[in-house]
Amino acid sequence: MELHQLRYFIAVAKNGNFSRAAEECNVSQPSLSQQVQKLEEELGEKLFIRLRRGTVLTTAGDALLPRATRIVNEVEAARNDVADASDIVRGHISLGILPTIAPYLLPRVLSLVAREYPDIDVLIHEEPTAQLVRMAAACEIDAAIVSLPIHDDRFVMETLLEEELLLAVPAKHPLAKKRTIHMSDLEGERFILMKEGHCLGDQTLRFCERQMLTPSIAFRSAQLETIQSLVYAAVGISLIPSMACQPGRSGHPVYRSLANPRPRRNISVIWHKEQHHSRAAREFLRLLRKATQNRSGYQ
Repeated sequence: MELHQLRYFIAVAKNGNFSRAAEECNVSQPSLSQQVQKLEEELGEKLFIRLRRGTVLTTAGDALLPRATRIVNEVEAARNDVADASDIVRGHISLGILPTIAPYLLPRVLSLVAREYPDIDVLIHEEPTAQLVRMAAACEIDAAIVSLPIHDDRFVMETLLEEELLLAVPAKHPLAKKRTIHMSDLEGERFILMKEGHCLGDQTLRFCERQMLTPSIAFRSAQLETIQSLVYAAVGISLIPSMACQPGRSGHPVYRSLANPRPRRNISVIWHKEQHHSRAAREFLRLLRKATQNRSGYQ
């Protein structure tokens, strides 16, 4: 059983397709297929059901996958440990992050990384929560920056900051002139929310439900900037994370705090409990904590 065979097996399992796996591994498809077949012959079991449109793990393949992943991760950890012995911190970091956090947090974090550790390369994956959890569970990324709650005991979860969600309204909206805004003031308003699958939209709906408000949803979008532009154009109102608010900027709405209890979101970094962090990853996490220390929001 060769290490590269396990890597190829994992790639096919992840992609569900031999050609995509070969592309990911930078080898020809016939070569990859041949090595997977040799692995099957050595184990005496078929690992995949070959279908016209892809592959499905057999029971044997399903049993092998977590152990093969651990073996490959341990080999990578050994290499990282050797690299850590060097005085120069270098390496690659694979970071998952929510699209509603990335544009506002990453510039601050990555500028610190570039200044202190120019030999660390950071690969960013902007994905919704479900995809980030899947990638972190498979140890495909070193860590993910998400918004809790996530109920999964496979992960280490570390809170980075909490921030308020502010009410965004058009400049000429009557609510923009109110000193105190209650949830009852939002009855009948048209809300613009993140698309389904994005946790910020779900968090907004849950907050409204707890306050006995059933919002009328006018539009959904996958981009916070689009939502803010629509609010500015008086299409509706929304709840926007404080880190994304830019009061006074041309083309942006007016932001107001709601009366208590104010809506908030918890931003945390998570990683699999069995994930080995290289020195580069550990230093990245240290700078991430530094960038978010003592910040309850980005106003």
